[in-house]
Amino acid sequence: MTQTTPLPTPKLGEPYLLTPGPLTTAFSTKEAMLKDWGSWDADFRAMTKSLCNQLVTLAGDTKGEFVCVPMQGSGSFSVEAMLGTFIPWDGKVLVLANGAYGLRAAETMKYLGRGYTLIDKGDYMPPRGDEVAAALDADPDITHVIVIHCETSSGILNPVAEISESVYAKGRKLLIDSMSAFGALPLDVNEIRYEAMVSSANKCIEGVPGFGFVIARRSELEACKGNSHSLALDIHAQWAYLEKTGQWRYTPPTHVVAAFLEALRIHAEEGGVAGRGARYTRNRDVMVEGMRELGFETLLKDRWLSPIIVTFFCPADPSFVFNDFYEKMKQKGFIIYPGKLTVVDSFRVGCIGRMDEHVMRRVVQAAKEALAEMGVASAAPPEAAIAERAKLAA
Repeated sequence: MTQTTPLPTPKLGEPYLLTPGPLTTAFSTKEAMLKDWGSWDADFRAMTKSLCNQLVTLAGDTKGEFVCVPMQGSGSFSVEAMLGTFIPWDGKVLVLANGAYGLRAAETMKYLGRGYTLIDKGDYMPPRGDEVAAALDADPDITHVIVIHCETSSGILNPVAEISESVYAKGRKLLIDSMSAFGALPLDVNEIRYEAMVSSANKCIEGVPGFGFVIARRSELEACKGNSHSLALDIHAQWAYLEKTGQWRYTPPTHVVAAFLEALRIHAEEGGVAGRGARYTRNRDVMVEGMRELGFETLLKDRWLSPIIVTFFCPADPSFVFNDFYEKMKQKGFIIYPGKLTVVDSFRVGCIGRMDEHVMRRVVQAAKEALAEMGVASAAPPEAAIAERAKLAA
């Protein structure tokens, strides 16, 4: 469906952030940060309570079985907090990796000094339920599995429902890193079973950077006391203090919380997860269609393309230099993202943030102009890139 009324352009004239976060935000979200808040004040405690209640509702919990715990810092802080809190010292994690963020989870486990094993699918192959089940059968010491919901290295949407079924069929527990997906892609606790998931303020809710949050099964969190390796990253301690006092244990990012509440208001006004996801999907479809018409090829086949971020192969044409392309796109009002693939050169274009299909058509036009200015005759990728893509599982 075509959107008739364009969203407002950035009021301050800044370029659009075609990245998986930080991202372009509404002016009213920025404006919400102009007021100061006392971190111990009753008004701010009420803001924190509202934030947590709204996020638990977004997760689909209607029975009071889940709680939300906000954590200061970037998303990676909250991922480490989740792993350090929910994995007991004698536990062992099966890490499912198909990109940089799965590998970062494995690296985090190494720093935590706790047991883990890794299924590394390379740059973009999706982990599947049957191989998870086989790994769990082969290693009875594994207690938990962690999966990345949307691996933004490639833009692949991993099959978390399928993986969840395999994990619980084998009597293990699932943790989900839904950093760049929660709020736009369904992750309903009534449909996909998990013990805890983690996301961040500056992703699909369209807030600004400053805190992450963990939505966890209350009974599971209650059993986690004493697990954490860290004073500051102890989710159980943070939750217990919030429950007792209504306050964060240490100085919260007050302005970021205020901005996030405005972002949540806009999110609800748009239609919640379904509405936000629909806009992002339309952004992706319009942008991908236009880029393909220019000759660009996506890393992933349509089945695996997420509405969060899309990876394109760099053209084989020797006149194409990514840094030049990046700068030309920036001059035209769009900041794109370098690729993270190890085998072939690529770049990424985000679909999330306060932008719509009208903006995405401008992105395609900007790419067309940039190619012409660089003297690139063809945006087609090298044969090696196509051969690499052919390895992707059907």
